[in-house]
Amino acid sequence: MIGLTASLPTAPRFPWARHPISIAFLLSILLLGVGETLSPGFAAPGQILSLLTVAAFLGLVAAGQTLVILGGREGIDLSVGGTVSLGALIAGNLMQGSDAMLLPALLGVILVCGIIGAINGLGVTLVRLPPLVMTLGMYGVIQGLLVLLTRGRPSGKAAPLLLDLITAPVFAGIPGLLPVWALIAALLTLILTRTSLGYAIYALGSNELAARFAGVPTVALRIGLYAGSGILGGITGFLLLGYTGTVFVGVGDQYVLPSIIAVVIGGTSLAGGAGSYLGTVAGAILLTILQSLLTTLAIDPAGRQMIFGATLLVLMLLYGRRQALRG
Repeated sequence: MIGLTASLPTAPRFPWARHPISIAFLLSILLLGVGETLSPGFAAPGQILSLLTVAAFLGLVAAGQTLVILGGREGIDLSVGGTVSLGALIAGNLMQGSDAMLLPALLGVILVCGIIGAINGLGVTLVRLPPLVMTLGMYGVIQGLLVLLTRGRPSGKAAPLLLDLITAPVFAGIPGLLPVWALIAALLTLILTRTSLGYAIYALGSNELAARFAGVPTVALRIGLYAGSGILGGITGFLLLGYTGTVFVGVGDQYVLPSIIAVVIGGTSLAGGAGSYLGTVAGAILLTILQSLLTTLAIDPAGRQMIFGATLLVLMLLYGRRQALRG
């Protein structure tokens, strides 16, 4: 009896410590503490709000990345940098500083970027191109189009109402972008966890063949996931215009690699079918704080990019090892 009892597995002392979301939030708090030690004021309330505002843009881009990765079949969207830049360009040139054009600009962004995302989905599903190849090719097309349209110069102008929405405090000093992000996060989480569409997405990522037999329209759903990624990228560009005031070519490039890392840090499986957007939110916040800390340490952009790339490689290696142990 004693031997049998001794052989039974014991529950972990801190089970929450094994959860990627908990780990991401704890690391965020730790990095804030380190930053405050190195540079007093790093963790001041105003600075934290600024960090969360920056994290919101990454979190919104990563929302689309979460959808395509959850859908499985090595889903990834490398065109998000282009759709963010294109969304900002369309919005800025339709608005040209006019509040009356705010809603038409948003609808135009959703339409164009949604079509681009759907083309990605068609290439992946019908032409059977690898997602990496299809979305990288689309990114090149968008970048070329942006250069052609802008000739490399700033273009477009945000409406004053959009500027106020993004940067002006709505209550307790909280800028308007944060409630918008919270609303989108709540809506996406609700869809993924409480609707038949969400269950279908997880089923598609877990076992596409079984999902098809269960009546899930797998082709249409996968195209929809890429269209959703395009729309979310475009909306990010629309909101980013309210933060920068004008459009620069390549403004969305900075989000491509971090959007993938944020998804992985949050615990979403690269094989699809497992994960959550809440985890992506935690990953976006952690990455933003890390980037700010690296800037405080005077590490140049090339060094920060190397650190982000190394972080992704380590996470992928850990993910691969975990899958091997499960197998």
